[in-house]
Amino acid sequence: MFAYGQLAVVLPLYLAAAGLRGGQIGLLLGLALIGDTLVTLAITSSADRIGRRKALLIGGGLLACTGVCLGAGTGLPVLLVVATLGVVSPSGYEVGPFLSVEQAALTQIVASHRRTWAFAWYNLVGSFSTALGSLVGGVVVQGLQSRGVAELASCRVMLGGYSIIGGLLIALALAMSSVVEPPTASVAEAQSLRRNWIGLGASRGVVAKLAGLFAIDAFGGGFVLQSMIVYWFRVKYDADPATLGAIFFGANTLAGISSLSAAWVASKIGLINTMVFTHLPSNVLLMLVPVMPTMETAILVLLLRFSISQMDVPTRQSYTMAIVAPSERSAAGGVTGVARTVGASLSPFIAGPMLAQAAMRSMPFFASGALKIAYDLLLWRSFKAHKPPEESPS
Repeated sequence: MFAYGQLAVVLPLYLAAAGLRGGQIGLLLGLALIGDTLVTLAITSSADRIGRRKALLIGGGLLACTGVCLGAGTGLPVLLVVATLGVVSPSGYEVGPFLSVEQAALTQIVASHRRTWAFAWYNLVGSFSTALGSLVGGVVVQGLQSRGVAELASCRVMLGGYSIIGGLLIALALAMSSVVEPPTASVAEAQSLRRNWIGLGASRGVVAKLAGLFAIDAFGGGFVLQSMIVYWFRVKYDADPATLGAIFFGANTLAGISSLSAAWVASKIGLINTMVFTHLPSNVLLMLVPVMPTMETAILVLLLRFSISQMDVPTRQSYTMAIVAPSERSAAGGVTGVARTVGASLSPFIAGPMLAQAAMRSMPFFASGALKIAYDLLLWRSFKAHKPPEESPS
C-alpha cells in the first residue's frame, strides 16, 4: 500500500513529464485498471487450489516488474502495454490479487465476531501506509527537483522504489506459514470447482448481485481516482508535488481512522447499514469539492469526505467473506474485486477528456457523487434483509 500511495502521486506527474496529455493519461489509467482486472481474475480464481502463498508470490513478482518497465520507457505505446499487463494502482487503493487472497486468509484465522475488527485494522494499516507513500512520493520528487533533477528523472527514482517493494512482497509471501491455506476439506471443495473457471459454486448468485452493485460504485469512483484528483489540483491550482503528497497523506490517514471506527459502528447497527449510511454523506461532500472558492477550502472538504468515505471498505469486505462458502472466498473476493476494477476502468476514458477542458473540469466530481449515491440506495434495498452469521438470530 505504501507503493500504491506513492505511485498514485508520482504516476500522473511522470506521465505529464513524458509528454502525455489529459486524454492520453485517462486512456492509460483506464487500461491499467483493465489489465489489473485480468491479472486479478486469473490469480484469484485458482488461489484456493494452487495455494494462497503462491498467488501472493506471483502478485509480488508482477509488481516488481511493473516498476522496472514503467521507468524504462516513456513512449505512449510502451506505457500503455506496461500499464495493461502490469500491476498499477492509479487510485492509490488496492489492485491486483493481493486483497482477495489476504481477505480469504484473514477470514479463516479469526472468529466471525472478530472478522470486521480484523478487517478494520487491516485497512487502517493499509491506509496509513498509503498515506505515508503519498507523502514520501511527493516530498522526494519535490526535493530532487529542487536540487536540479529533472521531473522525469525524479519520478523514475520512485518507480525504482516501487520495484523494490515488489521484491519485499515476494520475501514476505515466502515467510508465511501454511495456516493461511484453506483447510483440507475446503481444498477438496475447491478442486471440485476446477471445471468452473471462475471458482464459484453455491455462492455464485449472491456474488453476482454484489459484483454488479460494486461495479456501479467503482464506476462512480473511477471518475475521481486519486491520480485524477492529483491532476485536477495540479491544473486548477498549480499545486506542487509536496503539497499534493501532503493532501493525500492527510486524506489516507483520515481514511484509515474511519475504517477502524467502522467496526464499532457495524457492531451497533450492522454491516449493511454501516456501508450505506456512512457512504451517502461522503458522496455529497465529494460533489462539493469543485465548487469551493479556494484551494484551501477544496482541500478541507476533500479531507472531510475522506474522514468517512472509507467506512464502507472493511464492512464490505467482511460482509462478502461472511456470506460465501470457505472454499469460494478467494474467488468471491476476486470476482467482486474484478467487478470493481472493471467499473473503475471505464470511467477514466470519460473523465480524461473532461479534465482536459476547463469548462468541464468539475464534472467528474458530480458524476461520481451521483453514481455512488445510486449504488448506496440499491445496495440497501437489495441486501438489508440478508444478514451475516454474527447478526442472524441464534
